[in-house]
Amino acid sequence: MTGCGWAATPTEASTKPLNGIRVLELARILAGPWCGQLLADLGAEVIKIERPGSGDDTRHWGPPFVMSDAGENLGAAYYHSANRGKRSIAVDIATPAGQDIIRGLAASADIIIENYKVGGLAKYGLDHAALSQVNPRLITCSITGFGQTGPYANRPGYDYIAQAMGGLMSMTG
Repeated sequence: MTGCGWAATPTEASTKPLNGIRVLELARILAGPWCGQLLADLGAEVIKIERPGSGDDTRHWGPPFVMSDAGENLGAAYYHSANRGKRSIAVDIATPAGQDIIRGLAASADIIIENYKVGGLAKYGLDHAALSQVNPRLITCSITGFGQTGPYANRPGYDYIAQAMGGLMSMTG
């Protein structure tokens, strides 16, 4: 994977309020990545974990695509709009080697942002309960469409679903 765009210069980063904070982002699409981008804008070091071979789904959601000066496709503008200021690495969290990488990164992280469906990371031993054994001071921000408990907790949450459930889609089309 390549980096995710703009990064602060050392002088800029040292004057930002979250300078020295390390965030491990296990998130894709919009809600988690946008949260990570806001923390990066405030000076945090954000390490985005992406799937090997394809990365975040939104890397391919175009047009429009961002092109380098040499004409190389750098990914969809949508992807870049929610991933500014991050470093990105490809890790297969379904493998023991990938899980070890995540545990190693979590050991030195302050915050984890994740937006998997409820229980999605637990099946890999990468949920808050497991990672806090590696790093007891770890703060986890888990973003879901319907919370961690309740009748809809296991459902995916996208804006279209919320619009449809709330009746707003009849107004927006």
